[in-house]
Amino acid sequence: MKRIVLLYGGRSSEHQISCLSARSVLEVIDRERYEVLPVGITRDGRWTLTDGLIAPITDGVLPEVADDGPTVALVGTRRGPRLVQVDDGDGMTAALGGIDIVFPLLHGPWGEDGTVQGLLATVGVPYVGAGVTASSLGVDKAAMKASFAARGLPQGGYLAVHRSRWETQAAGVVAELTERLPMPWFTKPVRQGSSIGISKVTDVARLPDAMAEAYDHDDVVVVEEGFEGARELEVGVLGHEHLDVTRPGEIISDHEFYDFEAKYLSASKLLIPADVSAEVERRIDELARIAYRAIGCRGMARIDFFADRTGRVVVNEINTIPGFTPSSMFPQLWAAEGLDYRGLVDRLLSDATV
Repeated sequence: MKRIVLLYGGRSSEHQISCLSARSVLEVIDRERYEVLPVGITRDGRWTLTDGLIAPITDGVLPEVADDGPTVALVGTRRGPRLVQVDDGDGMTAALGGIDIVFPLLHGPWGEDGTVQGLLATVGVPYVGAGVTASSLGVDKAAMKASFAARGLPQGGYLAVHRSRWETQAAGVVAELTERLPMPWFTKPVRQGSSIGISKVTDVARLPDAMAEAYDHDDVVVVEEGFEGARELEVGVLGHEHLDVTRPGEIISDHEFYDFEAKYLSASKLLIPADVSAEVERRIDELARIAYRAIGCRGMARIDFFADRTGRVVVNEINTIPGFTPSSMFPQLWAAEGLDYRGLVDRLLSDATV
C-alpha cells in the first residue's frame, strides 16, 4: 500500500478553496490502495498533521486548516523521503515513516506556483501535477500569456501593470488601455485564482478602485479585454507524453461574471458537454494541446477559452491545479468522459513523478 501525503491549505488567499478540494479528494480516494496522511499548511505556513475531517461550507463559511495539530516536515533521508514530526520547542523529531507520493492540492501563490513543487523535487518524492517551471508560468498570468504568444496562440488583448507604474503613471496607463483594449476590462491580480481580486470595469472612472482591489493581492495587475457576450468554455487535460483532452464544458453563471461567489457559493450551471459545433470542439482540442505544451505542463490542467458569436476561439488561461470541489468543472468534465472521481484521483497518483 502506497503512503500518500495530501497537502492542502497554504498561505494564499485560496486557502479555503484548497481545503474544499482536499475534502472532496479525501472522500473518494481508495483507502484499500493508499494510506493517506492529510497534511494541512496553516495560513502562516506551518505544516501540520490533521485528522482529515474537513468541514463543508456551512452558512457561507468555508473551512480552514486548524492551527492546533502537531508540526511536521518532509525530509530526504538515506532511506528516501520521510515525514517527521517536529517539536516546536527544541526541534526534536519523531519519524512518521516513508512517503511514496505527495498530492499537492494547493491553489495560488506558495503552492501552485512552483515553490512547493521545487521543495518536493529537492526531497526526491514523486508528486502529482506540473513541475516547477510549468507551475510558475501557469500561475503568473503575464508570464503565461507571453508563453502562449510565443507559440502563436490566439488571445485577447491585455496589459500587465506593476504597482509602481500605476502609482506614478496612472494617466499613461489609462491612455494605453483606452487605445489598445475595447471595454469592458477585467482587472486581475497576476498570480491569483478563484476569481479573487477580480473586477469588471465598464467605466474608466471605476478603474482606480478595481486596480486597488487587485493590488491588495499582488504587485502586478493584468488588465484584460472583456469579450462581452462570449461563451466561457473549458476542457480538462491529463498526461505528459500522451495527452487526453475532454470535450468542452460551458459555464452559465447568473452573476455578471464568473466571480468567487458564482464559483463556490451559488448555483452556477455547468453544461457538460457544451453544445458547440464540431469545428469549435476540434479547434479547442487543438489549442488546448498547444497551450499545455507551451508551458511544459504535465499531470493535469484545466484550460479556459472564450468563443464569440462568430465561432472565433481564444485561449483565456491554464490552471495547473484546477479545483477539485464537488462543483468544480475539472472532475465533472472527466466524469462525462467516463472517468469518475475515484478513477481520476487514481490516474493522477499513478502518473505522479519527481
